[in-house]
Amino acid sequence: MANLRKALNILHEEEDDPILSVVNIIDVFLVIIAILLITIIENPLNPFSSDDVVVVKNPGQADMEMIIKQGETLTRYESSGEIGEGEGALAGTAYRLKDGSMIYVPADED
Repeated sequence: MANLRKALNILHEEEDDPILSVVNIIDVFLVIIAILLITIIENPLNPFSSDDVVVVKNPGQADMEMIIKQGETLTRYESSGEIGEGEGALAGTAYRLKDGSMIYVPADED
């Protein structure tokens, strides 16, 4: 009978141990964090999940920035706020018709 009481006391002590409930709560939080991390990594809306991507931040503003990903290479371009100029020649003229179509007329090469 004394052995049975000792066994019941040991079982009763294990049930009342507050550390066990804390360990169980930590395990639950670790599982939730793992699920959230997997969800974030496999998000189809992640712009960097595909091979070639161009991301434009603040388009048309003075602090515009472009991030280009080609394979494993990331290139970042920042706007200087100045209008660009370059060398070139008139290649022709484009006209939009009433139906929305475009016509290109090459310039004379004179």
